[in-house]
Amino acid sequence: MLTTLDTPYADASADGLSFALGLPPLDALAVLPVQHGDLTVQLRLLGASHQVIAGPLSETVACLDGPAEPLPGRTSTTLPGWAYEFTATTARHDDDAAFGRAVEAVCARLADRGDALAGAFPGARHAVTALALEETAEETGMGWRTWHAYPQTREIVMTRSRLVRP
Repeated sequence: MLTTLDTPYADASADGLSFALGLPPLDALAVLPVQHGDLTVQLRLLGASHQVIAGPLSETVACLDGPAEPLPGRTSTTLPGWAYEFTATTARHDDDAAFGRAVEAVCARLADRGDALAGAFPGARHAVTALALEETAEETGMGWRTWHAYPQTREIVMTRSRLVRP
């Protein structure tokens, strides 16, 4: 599902993203609840990026106020009855056309999916944040991916998360 967010785009960059686990639900511009097995997953678009709430886990990748951890390239942890893995990479594009094509490809891939949410900020072409559930090989878990596009720096931050029962 692609939605136009009801808030102007704030000049941000990939370097401003931070990572937090365990935050309570933050004010969201759009929320898509998705049932995955026995879990209800909330894909949440924030004004400052995203939050996913899945079972015992709350993952936030956003430009957060106050002290926060920088966005890690990779991290993992355990929760009662679950194992969690997170990775993040940043793609930098040399020109606006290549960046635009990359953002449009993500939006097209997710447009008709009931388990995906993409938000475009008005007035900033290609300023998009998108989240989608991802099929996992394990029947005992789930995964999701996110994309955070920053037109002024032509960067797309991509994350992949997995939550599995060991």
